Amino acid sequence: MARFIPIVGNPHVEDSHIAIERLSAALTMLGGQSLILDAADSSPQASDAAILDLASGIERLTPHVRYLAGRDLPMRYVDTHGSAARLLDEVASQAGDARVILVHAEASDLARLFTGRSARPVLLAADQPESLKHAYAAWKHLVHRRGWLSGDLLLVTSAGRPRCTAIASSLGRCADSFMGAVLTDWASVHPSSAPTESPDAAITRLARGQLRIEEADRQLMLPQASPARDGSAVPFASH
Repeated sequence: MARFIPIVGNPHVEDSHIAIERLSAALTMLGGQSLILDAADSSPQASDAAILDLASGIERLTPHVRYLAGRDLPMRYVDTHGSAARLLDEVASQAGDARVILVHAEASDLARLFTGRSARPVLLAADQPESLKHAYAAWKHLVHRRGWLSGDLLLVTSAGRPRCTAIASSLGRCADSFMGAVLTDWASVHPSSAPTESPDAAITRLARGQLRIEEADRQLMLPQASPARDGSAVPFASH
């Protein structure tokens, strides 16, 4: 069974595709085929053929990575209960031997797509205030809608390690203080990273953590989160 990893769209991250490529490369290095469902507002429009037949829209980027342009696809699968979970089921049925399906979409669409599934969202951000505000607001939306109280962060920036650590620490403290949520891990991605570049230790660790999420926790929908804190959360994983 394929694992689904939600990647939260962020319009203030110009090079989000590079972060997704790096994460996909890390997953490949760990031994898995992957498929990217690219359904964020900034993603390419789904082709007319893909709307009628998903398989016809899937293209192979590398021997280990396939890609489906899917902007607007989630809304086409919304049922009377507001769920678009059927799209993930259908993508999985067309994914062949893909071990992981990366789902890049806006927070509102991820909430519809992952009805009945829990997950650890991967937030995207850059080194600028609007980007970080959007990442936090998107996570807050997912905490409210899906109860996802842990998350990872991919920072697309050329800033050095101290600056990246400060950004991750700040987001982690805000999440802990105001949502009782935990930033589990983070990694930085340089915007000039080449697709053929080997993934570094941090993003490989983040990818491995996603693969280790227990099956039962991924398949059961978590209860709606309360904003009240129980004091047990920690801001972010130490590095």
